[in-house]
Amino acid sequence: LAAALSAAAGLRFYGVVFFVGLLGNLGVIALPGELRLLTHPAVVVVSGLLFALEFTADKIPLVDSLWDAFNTFVRVPGGALLAALALANYDGGMVAAAALLGGVLAGGTHVAKMGTRATLNLSPEPFSNWLASFAEDGLGLGLLVLAIAHPIAFLLAFALFLLLLVWLLVKVAKLALGVIRRRVVARPGQQ
Repeated sequence: LAAALSAAAGLRFYGVVFFVGLLGNLGVIALPGELRLLTHPAVVVVSGLLFALEFTADKIPLVDSLWDAFNTFVRVPGGALLAALALANYDGGMVAAAALLGGVLAGGTHVAKMGTRATLNLSPEPFSNWLASFAEDGLGLGLLVLAIAHPIAFLLAFALFLLLLVWLLVKVAKLALGVIRRRVVARPGQQ
C-alpha cells in the first residue's frame, strides 16, 4: 500500500488523499498506520476540492505544465509522507526508509508525468492532453485499487510499472536532449 500510495501520489496527490480518505471514512477500507488521518472530514473536503482543481487544470495545455511544476513541491514530499504514515506502526528506521523510498517513487512518476505532458504540449491539439490526463487518473486509481484488493497482483503489476517508468524516463531524457541539441546547433547558423 505504501508503494502504491507513493507512486500514485506522483501522478495525482490530491486525488490519492481524497479517494483513500473517503474510502476510509466510509469504512470501505481499513487504513494502516497513521493513514487514518486521511479520513478526517476536513482532509477529505480539502483534498476533494484540490483534486477537482487539479482535474480541471490538468486538461488545459500549458496550464497543466505550470500546475505540474508547482506541484513538484507537493507530490514528492506528499508521496514520502504517505509511505511514512502507512508504516507508522513500525520502528523509526522502517518509517524513515519508507519515506525515502516513497519520495523516490513519487518523484519518478512525477518526472515521467511532467516530461510526457511537456512533450504532449508541443502538439497543437488538446485531445492528447485530455487522453493523457484521463490515463493518469485511471492509472493512479488502478494502482490503489489493485494494492488494496489484490496485493500480490499489485506487486507483479508494480514491477511491470517500474520497468515501464524507467523506459519512459529514458525516452523523455532522449527527447529532451534532442530538443536541446537542435536548439544549440540552430543558434550558430542563425547569426
